[in-house]
Amino acid sequence: MLRAVSTQDDSTDATIVVPVSVRDLLPRDLPACSWSGSPTHLRHVAHELVRAAAGEVDYLAVCTPAGLPVAIGGIDYQVSEGAGTLWQLAVLPALQSRGLGTLLVRAAEQRVRGRGRRRAELAVEEDNVRARALYERLGYVAYGREPDAWDEEAPDGSVRRHETMCVLMRRDL
Repeated sequence: MLRAVSTQDDSTDATIVVPVSVRDLLPRDLPACSWSGSPTHLRHVAHELVRAAAGEVDYLAVCTPAGLPVAIGGIDYQVSEGAGTLWQLAVLPALQSRGLGTLLVRAAEQRVRGRGRRRAELAVEEDNVRARALYERLGYVAYGREPDAWDEEAPDGSVRRHETMCVLMRRDL
């Protein structure tokens, strides 16, 4: 269940409870995932869904009862021996800090265990303090650092290379 709290004025709080479920992300979901990134990002996700169909990765979606993805993320089984590598984890910005990231990570860990792997790994940008705090709360421990880079598309359609340093984290399952 997703609990969203909104304040209408100083004296009234409303709590809305919405059930959510986790399932495989499907190609037909991509138009509803524009909140997760640019068209370049969504083309990359579409490529990963081809890999998912081949069994190389899993790509999950946390969805509302209407089937709309509000959190998505992948698990790659070819990056690290004996582990599933979680990547591209994202939650709809308006619904962050509502437990969806935790639900997504735990569902991903179940998939990793289902593949007979005993460890989950991920990389988080050093300056993404909020995400790192979530992963630490979920039992992930830093074990190294590594540079990473990817293409980012600006609103005007131009593409630039984003380079960053990531903290490598893992959790035994």
